[in-house]
Amino acid sequence: MVLHLIAVIVAILAVVAAVVHGGYLAMLNSAAKRRPGASHISQWVSGRWGVAGATGGIALLALFFTGGGVFLDVIAILIGAGSGVASTKALQETQQRFRNS
Repeated sequence: MVLHLIAVIVAILAVVAAVVHGGYLAMLNSAAKRRPGASHISQWVSGRWGVAGATGGIALLALFFTGGGVFLDVIAILIGAGSGVASTKALQETQQRFRNS
């Protein structure tokens, strides 16, 4: 019971991290399209959509796995945590790269 609750929480946090990363990329891309001379930012963002999509898909898979038994809960914790960490690191990298742009 406790393991299942932990798996659900980890998977939901991973989904939230992936959505936040995707949302930040969308905001950055929208701002870059309206700013003259910022086409390099749009090109960079276009290359990052794959990372956002992959981490989001893996996070949703982790959430799906929480519907199984104890073994799948452990798997959901592992892949959810990995996906959440990857999304967070990708978001931080994007923020650091364009903080002063």
